[in-house]
Amino acid sequence: MTTYTITLNEQTSSGKALIEYLNALGVLMQKVTPVKKCSYESSQEDIRKGRVEKFASSEEMFKSLGI
Repeated sequence: MTTYTITLNEQTSSGKALIEYLNALGVLMQKVTPVKKCSYESSQEDIRKGRVEKFASSEEMFKSLGI
């Protein structure tokens, strides 16, 4: 037996129709809710992906922002 993982948008009509079709076929479905990251994990991800800028001083930051 093969296991497939499918991500569906239950808000759309096509997503709802597909879920109803799979239920009618008797396919076993498990709904998985993604785990929300805490603020620390989110900030570490921002650092790893380069979405954080570092400045030597507040004046340098304000200058970068055009303030």
